[in-house]
Amino acid sequence: MNPSDYGRYGRRTVLSFLLYGTAGCALANAPERSSRPIGKPADAERRAVPDGDQFIRDANLGGKVSYLVADGRTGQVLESHGPLVAHPPASVAKAVTALFALETLGSQHRYRTRIYADGPISNGVLKGDLILAGGGDPTLSTDDLFELAGRLKTAGLREVRGKLKVYGGALPDIAEIDGTQPVQVGYNPGISGLNLNFNRVYLEWKRSGGGYAIGMDARSEKIRPGVGFVRTQIADRATPIFTYSKSQDRENWTVARKALGNAGGRWLPVRNASIYAGDVLQTVARSHGIKLPFPERSSTAPKGNLIAEHLSPDLTKICKDMLKFSTNLTAEVVGLSTSNASSLKGSGSSMSGWASAKYGVKKARFVDHSGLGDSTKMTVHEMVRILTGEGAKARLQPILKRVPPRDAANKVVENSPINIVAKTGTLNFVSALAGYIQTPDGRELAFAIFASDLPRRRALSKADRERPKGSKSWNGRAKRLQNQLIRRWSVVHSS
Repeated sequence: MNPSDYGRYGRRTVLSFLLYGTAGCALANAPERSSRPIGKPADAERRAVPDGDQFIRDANLGGKVSYLVADGRTGQVLESHGPLVAHPPASVAKAVTALFALETLGSQHRYRTRIYADGPISNGVLKGDLILAGGGDPTLSTDDLFELAGRLKTAGLREVRGKLKVYGGALPDIAEIDGTQPVQVGYNPGISGLNLNFNRVYLEWKRSGGGYAIGMDARSEKIRPGVGFVRTQIADRATPIFTYSKSQDRENWTVARKALGNAGGRWLPVRNASIYAGDVLQTVARSHGIKLPFPERSSTAPKGNLIAEHLSPDLTKICKDMLKFSTNLTAEVVGLSTSNASSLKGSGSSMSGWASAKYGVKKARFVDHSGLGDSTKMTVHEMVRILTGEGAKARLQPILKRVPPRDAANKVVENSPINIVAKTGTLNFVSALAGYIQTPDGRELAFAIFASDLPRRRALSKADRERPKGSKSWNGRAKRLQNQLIRRWSVVHSS
C-alpha cells in the first residue's frame, strides 16, 4: 500500500494494515450478507492497540527498557516509559557523532592523503625519502592506494633509494577502540591519522593435504594484495581460538587448528594502521613497476614536494555510509577529527560538552564516538531532544537509513504506509533504535527506544563476547518490541 492509497482504502483499513500486517485481511472471506453494523466510539481503533507497558512485559528482556516518542515538529512528548533512565546507546551514538561533525567541520569537509618526495627524482630514482601522509581519511581503500601508486608512476618515479616513511600524526595513535572486546573482532581496530580498509586485514585458510594453506591480504573491490607485516600461525589447540601479539611494527596472530574446519575466512583488526597502509602501498607500487622499501613510521610532519594526492568523499557521504554500515572506525576518526582531542575519552568528553551546549543535554556522557564502549550513557529523553533540536532533522533525516516496517509476525511489510529512517544499535544484551517516523497520514514523529541488561552483559567473560549464549534470542525480542512500539505509535499518534 502506498501513502496515496490511504484515502482510497479508508482509515480503518489502513489501521488494520498497521496492526496486522496486511490490508487484505480486512476484506478476505467477507460474509455473503453483512450483519447490522454496531456503532463504535470514534477512537475505537486507537483504544484497541495494546499499550507500551504490555509490549515490554511480553518481550521479557530483563534489565531496563525505555522509550519516548514526540511530535517531530514541536518536540512535544506524546508517550514515554522510563525516559530518564540512562542506557548505553550502542551505535545510535553514531547519529550524534554525525551531527557533531557536520555542524563543526561542515558538510563539504574532505580528508586528504598525500605522498611527498623529500629529495629530487632523477632518471626515475628518488634520492631521498618517500612519505605517505594520512589526513585522517576513514574511507581510504586498497584501490585508492593503487591509484596513488599510479600517480607516482606518472610523476616518473621508479625507485626509492631512501626510506618509505608513513605519517599518521594527523590523529592520535590508538591501539583499539574498546579494551573489553575479544581480541579478534574486526570492528575493534586501531586508529591513526593514516587508515586503510577500516583497519582490517583478511585472513583466509583452506585445508591442504595434512595441513592448511593460510594467507593474509588487503582485499578491495578490484585487487587482493598480500600483506607482509601481519603474520599468522596455526596452533595445535582448541582454545583460545585467536591470540595476538606485537613485535616492533609487526603483528602476530595464532589461530586454533580445531576451530578452522575445511576452509574459511574472516576480517581481523589491525593495530599498526600506518605500517599497514605503507605495506600495501609497497605491494601495489610494485605492480606499477615501482620499487619501494618496507615502511617505517615517522613522528614528524612531512616535508618535500607533493607528488600525489587522494581526496576523500565529502563528509555528508562519509557520514551517510557510516550510519548505513555502522562502521566504528569511521565514527571514531570523524569524532577525533572534529574534537582535535588526544584520546578517545577526551574526544567523547568534547562531544558531551557540545551536546550540552547545543541541545541542553546535560547528563549524556560519551566515552567514544561509535558506541562500542558501554560506559557511554544517555537517556531516550536526551536522544529525542537532540533529534528535535535546532538543525538536527535537516542534517540527519536525509542520511539516516530507511528501516522497513515489520508486521506482527516480524516480516517486512512491502509498500508500507509507515516511513521510518533511524539508526540501530546493538551490543550484547543492549539494543537501541532512534530516528524519525512518518505516519500514514503524514504526521512526523521523533523517537528513541533503548533496552539494556547490563548485569547480564557484564557477567560475560571477554572470550564469550563475540557470540554469547542467549544474545541472539534476546536481540530478536528487543527488535520485535521496537516494531510493536512503532506500529502502536503510527496508530495512536496519527493526526
